[in-house]
Amino acid sequence: MTGGIAPLTARPAWKALEAHYGKVRGLHLRKLFADDVKRGERMTAEAAGIYLDYSKNRITDETMTLLLRLAEESGLRERIDAMFRGEKINITEKRAVLHVALRAPKEASIVVDGLNVVPQVHAVLDKMADFSNRVRSGAWTGHTGRRIKSVINIGIGGSDLGPVMAYEALKHYSERAMTFRFVSNVDGTDFAEAVRDLDPAETLFIVSSKTFTTLETMTNAQSAREWSLKGLGGDVKAVARHFVAVSTNAAEVAKFGIDTANMFEFWDWVGGRYSMDSAIGLSTMVAVGPDNFRAMLDGFRQMDEHFRTAPFERNLPVLMGLLAVWYTDFFGAQTAAVLPYEQYLKRFPAYLQQLTMESNGKHVTLDGVRVDYDTGPVYWGEPGTNGQHSFYQLIHQGTRLIPCDFIGFMKALNPLGRHHDMLLANVFAQTEALAFGKTPDEVKAEGTPDWLVPHRVFEGNRPSNTILAGSLTPEALGKLVALYEHSVFTQGTIWSVDSFDQWGVELGKVLAQRIIPELERGPELEGQAEPTLIHDSSTNNLIRRYRKLK
Repeated sequence: MTGGIAPLTARPAWKALEAHYGKVRGLHLRKLFADDVKRGERMTAEAAGIYLDYSKNRITDETMTLLLRLAEESGLRERIDAMFRGEKINITEKRAVLHVALRAPKEASIVVDGLNVVPQVHAVLDKMADFSNRVRSGAWTGHTGRRIKSVINIGIGGSDLGPVMAYEALKHYSERAMTFRFVSNVDGTDFAEAVRDLDPAETLFIVSSKTFTTLETMTNAQSAREWSLKGLGGDVKAVARHFVAVSTNAAEVAKFGIDTANMFEFWDWVGGRYSMDSAIGLSTMVAVGPDNFRAMLDGFRQMDEHFRTAPFERNLPVLMGLLAVWYTDFFGAQTAAVLPYEQYLKRFPAYLQQLTMESNGKHVTLDGVRVDYDTGPVYWGEPGTNGQHSFYQLIHQGTRLIPCDFIGFMKALNPLGRHHDMLLANVFAQTEALAFGKTPDEVKAEGTPDWLVPHRVFEGNRPSNTILAGSLTPEALGKLVALYEHSVFTQGTIWSVDSFDQWGVELGKVLAQRIIPELERGPELEGQAEPTLIHDSSTNNLIRRYRKLK
């Protein structure tokens, strides 16, 4: 399965890194910068308008040489080429991994099972553009002839996190005369709050589910159907004017009442968490328009080409992926923080949680062998400067090592006095403070009494990347998402895991299906014997308690 590549801990570069870590683990960034006055200019890389400063990492030139050698020994180049060729590198599901095809230019050829998939991709994009233009212009009307003013995306996981992140990120470019909302949680509150102030006659639902059987999505979709019909006089023909589908299951879509002419297709070679630039992004396209959506795709494509062709020592996703492996497996870092200094990117860390943790949260290799090293750190974060007044305390002075990615933009989309200068000053100040800290002597020199000195010392040596771009355009968003997609790919390749399946989400879903009928005892079943519960004593007790008190 891994093509004759040695297990990770047996690779020569890994063994060399273990020895090297013993030598550099105590090195402080203060010394590294003092010994190399050009370090901050040298340890940078730039591509497609994205600038990466990785100089504030606990690395030397030898560290990078060994990490790059590890990438070569892990077959990263071959695996990148295999993905772009359309080979079935998702081995547990026997599928190609071709989110890169979603943004390939029209003239490209990417063959899966003997068929060039690029024309299919562009056919769906053209269909999405036509639909989006009709909704945005008012040419598409609801059942009563009124124009659509509100769009609600119903999905979960990759069918929700990508669209909601992209909508929030690109809100500056969205059609402000329309309202866009997103429902994912099977908790009824999510749906109830989304529609409470809306008019069914002016509301369009986009139901996103590949199979059209996803429990949470279809439960919410049925509630949306009932809500719509109740407000539109009960005529089932209304469904076809207020619902469209992103799916591959034409039979279920038609059964729901949606015209299959308004079904937008995607493919099994696109994983949910990699699908925001497919038809799953229909709500994004309606919000920002086809031109902006295509600009986002072009941003994705530019980063794809960089990842595919750039030498590893200048390859942004490769550098970030290797640094993530360095901290996870040698320093024992369990988490990584992503800190966008851009309010529009407030959902970006949540989006990355699925992208990173669903991809690389794996405990066996491609060969099905239990790993003997750590994979997939926990990703988390919040926009700056908000986080500075909450969890940065732990990053600066806590006992855990938390590598950080700081994301900033040179130009504000909403210039307001000194705001943007203050925002970027905080980006640069935080990375400086994390790296260099404040010594006891520096604290004493400020006149701090001796008893207070330990409390005000900053050890520093806390690593970070700084990622900078011009401004948050649709193109820049595409580049940023692709940067992280390919960093995740790099990490998964080093760890020899399948970054494209997600069996870990299955078991809880299966058990929930078993438990649902055990909770649903209505009045019509009163007097009948209770079902025999065959779970563990804790679960049985919780079920009985819920039934008694609900």
